[in-house]
Amino acid sequence: MNEVAYDVMGQIDQLWIYPIKSCAGIAVRQARLLRHGLQWDRHWMVVDADGDFLTQRSHPRMALIRPQITDRHLVLHAPDQDSIEIPLLAQGQACRARVWDDTVQAWDLGEWAQPVRWWLSQVLGTDCRLVRFDPAQDRQASERWVQAGEAPVHFADGYPLLLLSQAAVDELNQRLARAGEAVVDARRFRPNIVISGMEAHDEDRVEELELLDQPGLSLRPCKPCTRCPIPDIDPDTAVPGTSVGHQIRGYRQDSRVGGAITFGMNAVVQGLPEGQDSATVLTLGQSLGGQLRFD
Repeated sequence: MNEVAYDVMGQIDQLWIYPIKSCAGIAVRQARLLRHGLQWDRHWMVVDADGDFLTQRSHPRMALIRPQITDRHLVLHAPDQDSIEIPLLAQGQACRARVWDDTVQAWDLGEWAQPVRWWLSQVLGTDCRLVRFDPAQDRQASERWVQAGEAPVHFADGYPLLLLSQAAVDELNQRLARAGEAVVDARRFRPNIVISGMEAHDEDRVEELELLDQPGLSLRPCKPCTRCPIPDIDPDTAVPGTSVGHQIRGYRQDSRVGGAITFGMNAVVQGLPEGQDSATVLTLGQSLGGQLRFD
């Protein structure tokens, strides 16, 4: 059998899930790969009294809410607050929730809804509540960028996965250091998968990244990730700054999205066997290979 000669090769260096949209992430050694992304990623969302989503853009203290997934519970931690836990499958009344232009059916948390509402409101200083995605909902990524096939998503901004090369973070840090600014880590960009062994921003240039130990399964970068002020929010303190945004504006204007600033690539899952979601697991150290795209 002839081995495929890849233009680009790398390894999964970090895996992150963000159980609650815009709250802190969880670094994991392995994660189930589903059609909508990694298991439990953006499965819950904080909304206001009208059901509109909240993010760090308006509430930077969301960075200090640290979710934890146990066998049976979602546990929330925050500074100066007792932790609170909710059953993973807590399902109360159906409700409506809006994320960007999409309004979908979600679930409140039944008997846990009011205690969690009080807890979140204490942490964030505004009346808000937690909702859980209804897996029966058919929320899809943009057809313009996905093109062929379906790409379901939960409460992510718009796509199942976000890929980022570690070299891209290293390059940014070189620029920050030369400017006398503090270096940052990949958490600023909230990726699901950080890839080592590739050149900076190779994720921009590949057709797809194949999982070398799982023939037929691949991650296809589909849309550059446009950037808002969130990368300037320190994930440890929730204090906003300006240095990261200032640096990436100097070299990451992207003609594919009208000159907007991008960093990392949204991606979809390809080749996942029907009915076998639970058997597909991503792990640290897995090798990826891809061919460069020439537009």
